[in-house]
Amino acid sequence: MAYSELIKNFERIRAYMRDFFVYGFKSRSEFDLKSARSYDNERRRIESWLGGYMGFRQDERGKNVFLSVDSRAAAENPLYKAFKAKSFTAGDITFHFWILDLLADGRTVSIREISDAFSEEYAARFDNFDGLDNSTLRKKLKEYAELGLVRAEKRGRELVYSLSEDKVDLSSWSEALAFFSEADPLGLVGSFLLDKLDEKQDYFRFKHHYILHTMDVEVLYALVEAISEIRAVELTVLSRRISSEKTHTVFPIKIYISAQTGRQYLLAYHYRYKRPMFYRLDTIRSVVPGSVEHNPGRYSGWYEKFAACLWGVSAGEAPDLDHIEMTVRFEPHEKYILDRLEREKRCGKVELLDEYTARFSADVFDASELLPWLRTFIGRIVSLECTNKYVTDTFYADIDAMAALYGGERDAV
Repeated sequence: MAYSELIKNFERIRAYMRDFFVYGFKSRSEFDLKSARSYDNERRRIESWLGGYMGFRQDERGKNVFLSVDSRAAAENPLYKAFKAKSFTAGDITFHFWILDLLADGRTVSIREISDAFSEEYAARFDNFDGLDNSTLRKKLKEYAELGLVRAEKRGRELVYSLSEDKVDLSSWSEALAFFSEADPLGLVGSFLLDKLDEKQDYFRFKHHYILHTMDVEVLYALVEAISEIRAVELTVLSRRISSEKTHTVFPIKIYISAQTGRQYLLAYHYRYKRPMFYRLDTIRSVVPGSVEHNPGRYSGWYEKFAACLWGVSAGEAPDLDHIEMTVRFEPHEKYILDRLEREKRCGKVELLDEYTARFSADVFDASELLPWLRTFIGRIVSLECTNKYVTDTFYADIDAMAALYGGERDAV
């Protein structure tokens, strides 16, 4: 059976692109989810969208395929193409063109009138086509109404349908759409709107462009919708360490996006564990909306206190906060060090001990998140103390490893 470029379930494509083409660099022989033929079909399907953005390397395990995108040369995120390939039947295509033609003159018609027109005016023009039954018509009209292609309204006891009006001049928004489609986490919406323009716009290039998280846009949209509706959700989350899926019923609070990596996280209150938790969006397999939260005020008050001790995207495991202090000394010409501390302190505070010595201190949920930032002050750190022994042990172990590699003294921090 020949492979098809069109897809029904995007989650399968999402998992495949992520595990094999982004993070995995796996070969054909390592694909054990299904048959080798399935691997070939999936690979060819993705290559039909991303053929110009794929590379490979050969090693003892075989040929490893991966994505290779130069964001400075690409005017549009190529991963959007995966969302624009959907499966359809001959009936879907037939309905699409017939309904648009029937409603093109602005008329308003019922399902019965649509069915009669399809049978008498359209199906009669084609051999071996019996038309569409009323059940299929209802389902397709409901789908088109949800998509905004047609407008459904009550006329007496029945629903009637008309073509939706489009009064927006998209051409006047072309620059805004071009920027939105590449810069916003939900930029896929902008990409679909750009497809309606006669000519592709080529306004922007990005030096640092986080396109890989495009694959999480459906998850992100479902979470943003739940947050706006103040609604609980059931998450299906994949644990990479044990390769198993678990479900969690949570109340979504906020989406965090790293300015450094583009990685996206959900902060949510876990009903069962009765505490806040973070989830990486690329580990969330599905989002099922639940009931509306009738007392959201208790979470907004809680969030303000929680955010006051949050450094990154870790709520920690211990019940107590980690207290950390770093004393830094700088030279007279290094006033920018003090400026950096003030600018990057987040939930911490900075005290000036003397003209050239400053102390940074903070109470946070997980002080280990500060380690990459602390290392940027190596050479000026006078002392480093933390109630979480792991943090200081790891910091000085890194110093020892660096000294062993490059030479130098351990106390030259």
